[in-house]
Parts: sequence; C-alpha cells; structure tokens
Amino acid sequence: MFADYTMTELTSIFAMQGFAGLSLFSIFVLMALGLAIIFGQMGVINMAHGEFMILGAYTTYLTAQVFESVMPGLYGGYFFVAMILAFVVTFALGALVEWLMIRHLYHRPLDTLLATWGLSLILQQTYRSVFGAREVGVSLPDWMMGSIAVTDLVEIPINGLFVMVLSLLIAFAVYLLMFRSGWGRQVRAVVQNRPMAEAVGIDSGRVDRVTFALGCGIAGVAGSAFTMIGSTGPTSGQLYIVDTFLVVVFGGAQSLLGTIASAFTISQAQSTMEFFLSGSMAKVLTLLFVVGILMLRPQGLFALKVRR
Repeated sequence: MFADYTMTELTSIFAMQGFAGLSLFSIFVLMALGLAIIFGQMGVINMAHGEFMILGAYTTYLTAQVFESVMPGLYGGYFFVAMILAFVVTFALGALVEWLMIRHLYHRPLDTLLATWGLSLILQQTYRSVFGAREVGVSLPDWMMGSIAVTDLVEIPINGLFVMVLSLLIAFAVYLLMFRSGWGRQVRAVVQNRPMAEAVGIDSGRVDRVTFALGCGIAGVAGSAFTMIGSTGPTSGQLYIVDTFLVVVFGGAQSLLGTIASAFTISQAQSTMEFFLSGSMAKVLTLLFVVGILMLRPQGLFALKVRR
C-alpha cells in the first residue's frame, strides 16, 4: 500500500489527510458533544440528533440568503448571526420535543429510540417539502476563502481551520458550563443520584428539559459549522449519526474529555485510511478497531464513576 510512494510523498499525504481529518474532527466534536450530553447524562438515544444538525444548517442557509439579498455589505459577518440563530432554533425545538414526547419515555430506551427515529423521518420529510430534495450550500465570506501554505505540498483551508477553532471554543464553553457552573452541578447531581437531588430541591424535570435542549442546540451549531465545509440536504444528518454514536460510546458516554479524544482518533483514522482504501473499507476497519477496544474496555476510553 505504501510501496508506490516515496518517504517525502508519504509525509505530505499524512499531513494533508491529517488536516482534512481535523475538519471531520470538528463536526464530530460538535455533534458528539450534544449527543454525549443527551445520551451520557440522560440515557436517551436520540436518533433524530442528525436532523437537529441539519436544522441548524438550513437556518444558516436562510440567514445567508437574507444577508446576501438585504444586507450584502454585512455578508462577511453573517455566520456569527447564523450560528446564534441556529442554536436558538434547535434549542427551542429540542425543549418542545422533550416536553411533548421525551419526558414520557424516560427509562424506556427502546421506545425512545423508535420515537426519535420516527421524529427523524418526520423532520427529513419536512425539510424535503420546504427546501426540496436537492442539496443547498452557502457562499463563504471572502475572509474564509483560500488557504494557508504550510509547505510546498501542504495547504490548510482557512474555512476548515476556522471550524476547528470554533469547535474547540465550544467544547471549552461546554466544559465550563458542565463543571464550573451551578447548573452543571445540578446536572451532575441528577446523574449521580436523582432521588437525592430531588430531595434537596433540584427540579430534575427542568434539568432534563434544559439538558436535552442544550444538546440539540449544540447540534444546531454543528450544522452551522457543517455548511462551511459541505452542502446540506434533507438526509445529510443520517450520514453522521452512526459515527457520532460511535464517538460517544468509544470515548465514554459521560465523559466530555473522552468524547473529544474519541472524535480525534476516529476522524484521523478514517481520513488517513480513506486515501489509501475506499471510504466504506475505512469505516469498516475503524469500526472493527473500536469494537475490539470496547471488548477490552466496555466503559470506553474515559469512564465517569457515578453512584448507583
């Protein structure tokens, strides 16, 4: 597999695929952070998580269209407005879904899986009816165009670098929210011992609703970032949901650090193998590797000890 390349060419290939993997890593991190909060903290298997990401992407697309037609002079800053709107829209929908459906299905994982899978189909058809079956994309602002030359053979796209920095900033913000805020302490108290948390006055129902909505909101931000590196279609979210679950389980369902480490490992492995093998074979080998690790360490890379 490597015999046809010189050492210089291999070094450049690994560097280029490594940088390409960072873009995939960014999407994985944002998607998996939201899913880790929902699945890890609440035990809810949200099969519609990818559709929340696509809702954020479509929100970004509509915002770009408005800026382009109404405020073309401010188009360079549309993404920051779109990202906030994507978070607000998906957060609100997540809170509504939790109140209407999810709160009636706690401790019923199979029912939750089927219900959210049905919700994903409903959302996909809604997107198809409103936006059409074809994929749509946004025009990048001028400051996101181009690339940074690292060597004569390796260049880093500016939009991919921006998405990566954005992902790390959001990951840090989630860390501060979960481990350095009063609300984060309430969430961890409910996870560790729900009856005792309720006994000391914590409204566990409100914590669950905000937690689910926050996870959906982060998925919406992931959708905004997704528009920077790819086009958006009604079923685009389904391409990432399996990989996202894989990232969360491999890293440890209740560990944010494990989620980031897992996203980096899986994205880099897939990106590198896809150059030398087919995309499907890269996914198969990655899955086999993750399954092998989980057989030896079922709790994932990083496990959080909780009281039962």
